[in-house]
Formats: sequence, structure tokens, C-alpha cells
Amino acid sequence: MKILVTGGSGQVGFELQRQLCLLGNILAPDRAQLDLANEEAVNTWLGQHQPELIVNAAAYTAVDKAESEPELAHRLNAALPAQLADYCHKHQATLVHYSSDYVYPGAGNAPWEETSGTGPLSVYGRTKLEGDEAVAASGCRYLIFRTSWVYSAHGNNFMKTMLRLGREREALNVVADQVGAPTPARLIAQVTEYALRQGIDTGVYHLAPRETTSWHGFSQAIFHHALEAGETLAITPEAVTGIPTSEYPTPAKRPLNSRLSLNKLERALGVTLPDWRSQLALALTEYLDARR
Repeated sequence: MKILVTGGSGQVGFELQRQLCLLGNILAPDRAQLDLANEEAVNTWLGQHQPELIVNAAAYTAVDKAESEPELAHRLNAALPAQLADYCHKHQATLVHYSSDYVYPGAGNAPWEETSGTGPLSVYGRTKLEGDEAVAASGCRYLIFRTSWVYSAHGNNFMKTMLRLGREREALNVVADQVGAPTPARLIAQVTEYALRQGIDTGVYHLAPRETTSWHGFSQAIFHHALEAGETLAITPEAVTGIPTSEYPTPAKRPLNSRLSLNKLERALGVTLPDWRSQLALALTEYLDARR
């Protein structure tokens, strides 16, 4: 099977290439080989290579910058998945697409279900929702995985930023009223591969670890695990102060409640997903071992 992985240089794309290689021949063109912002170039590439499975890990993920670049965010987050879904419908191919907790309005404390009403608060969230809706309306076989707070041992992310700051500073202020599940890219890739092998039904699924925390709690856990692993830090977990979102203004509004119900995916796969703390330990160990 010929598998196209878009966004192969990103966190999720990198892990997908490692995880899906046993399912078929991976094609992961870089930006020089395929400009995903160019609709015509994408059509030409698809016509030449004819993938049977497309795993779309490409996205415009600069949440704040999207407020000033809505056209590019729309192309990558909405128009591109629509284009890929149209190809899959016409060629009886399968599309896996990744979405976000940012499609929800972020109110309350209850976990969002896949059937919950959407209400994105930002350009990023709106364009991701447009992409979801286009894929679902395309008529192709698809899996949409909505995930949250993605990080990994590779690329730029919150975990690595905290470790850098923790080596430089003795105290930090971190937002404490946004709640979600930090999700390692490796788990996303592992679940994707298993879902494809199991042949679960077309649809939208939430993909994240069990249990939730705040960015404040996540940062404290990062420092705790790093210190236990022998990392030298200037900071301690206790020196991280939790602050409200109102004290950390950003161009794009973030949802306060990013809790995602995992019941649908766990039932479909017949598994219990791991908790976020155990997944953090794995990702942190991988990152620290690579640095040593």
C-alpha cells in the first residue's frame, strides 16, 4: 500500500513515519518536494503518485499568528483536507485527518463528546472545524482524530520550552485555568496505526491520554520528572506559580475547558488509553536520553 504522510517533518508526522512503515510504502514529501499551500501542486502530486491511504498531519498550528494570517490558516487547515478528501472519494482511498480541541467553545467542566456542539474561539479553531466538516461531507472513508496539547521529543513544543526555561530561571508563572490532556505525538501515531489495523468505522474520534491537568500542572510534572531523571534545573516544581488566563493575554483566545471524552475511541478499539503522566515520562525520557 502506498501511504502519503503530509506534514512529515512535524511532531506527529515524524512519529507516523516510524509507526506506519509496516503498513506500506511511506511517501512523506518535504516542502521543497510538495508545497501544500499550492492547490495545483497538490493535485499534480496526487495524480502522479496515487496514494491509497493519506494521513494528513499537516496543519497551520501557530494559533496566535493565524489571527493575522487567516488565508494561509484556511488553506492548510480547511482547504487542504477538503482537497485530500475529494481525492480519496474519487479514488476509493482512505483519509486520516487530525483535528483539535479548539473546535469546541471551551465552557464548563464536562468532557466534550464527539457529538457536542462546536464553537471555536479563534481563527485556528474555526479553520480546523471547517476542515473537519469538509472531510465529513466528502463521501470518502475517513477517520478524524481530535486531539489536544500535542508535544513530543521532537520539534518545538511546551515540554521542551519548559525544560529550557527551567534551566534558565528559578521561578515561572504558568496558566492554571486551562484544562486538558497533554498528548504525545507518539501516542497519536500508535493509536492511528492500531485503528487502521482494526478497521474501525468512519467518523470523528477523540484521541488523548486519560485524565487531565492544567498547563501549570503539566509544567510542574515536567520539572518533577526531569529532576528525577537527573536533569540539572534552576527551578523546582514548587517555584511554578499558577496564574489565570486573564494575566497572560494572547492574540487568539484559548478554550478553558479542553477535556475530551475518550469513550467512543476506547469502545471502538477495545482498549483503555494510558494516562497523561505515564506518557509524559516516556516522552521526557526519550528527549533527555537523546541529549546525553
